[in-house]
Amino acid sequence: MVEQRRRAVFNWSGGKDSALALQTVLREDRYEVVSLLTTVDASNDRSSMHGIPAELLRMQADSIGLPIRIVPTGKGIEDYERAIAEAVGDFVARGAEHFIFGDIFLQDVRAYRERQLEPYGVTVVEPLWGQGPERIMAAFLASGLETVVVTTDASCLGADWIGRTIDGTFRDDLPDGVDPCGENGEYHTFCHAGGMFRYPIPFRLGGPVRRSYTVTLEDGAVKSYAYWFAALTAP
Repeated sequence: MVEQRRRAVFNWSGGKDSALALQTVLREDRYEVVSLLTTVDASNDRSSMHGIPAELLRMQADSIGLPIRIVPTGKGIEDYERAIAEAVGDFVARGAEHFIFGDIFLQDVRAYRERQLEPYGVTVVEPLWGQGPERIMAAFLASGLETVVVTTDASCLGADWIGRTIDGTFRDDLPDGVDPCGENGEYHTFCHAGGMFRYPIPFRLGGPVRRSYTVTLEDGAVKSYAYWFAALTAP
């Protein structure tokens, strides 16, 4: 008896780990991916950490051959959770019972996703989970997917890393202490060709631009973060 595919939503970042996870899921064919889902900052229509414009996110989805739901959110966590809850409710009403992510090992991130989705009866699926950054990087390099660096944490990777292609040389050049996959937020990427993409995504890689953010932590402490962003645009 052929097992029926389970309906799922894929939470799409536009970067390399997300692309590798999605390509893995599509090839295994255990899930019917009904849609990609991503969020953008309502103030600039770009994904928050990757800085990918919504137009390019749509172009990625078109090349892959899947629909995409882009959810604009405000800056506060309450606004974000409210917007995501509405999207989750809509997908559940359409029969989606699984949400797929491209996380590798951050347990607090996975636990947050599970807490967020458990009230809807949704199961979190993590195709790359627990494989280890070195193994994931090797799998990505063998995948045929093509990607460039579009964001870096300025405390560990400077502006000269913006625009670099993810290849063996990139991996070898990473400083000690930087996760090979950037799982701790050291860098983020834009995946634009190869593998599951039916055609390349045209883009312009401007910049880099440095931006700083101040965050109030749960214990009340205030911490500042600085990042380099590519001025990524569609042609």
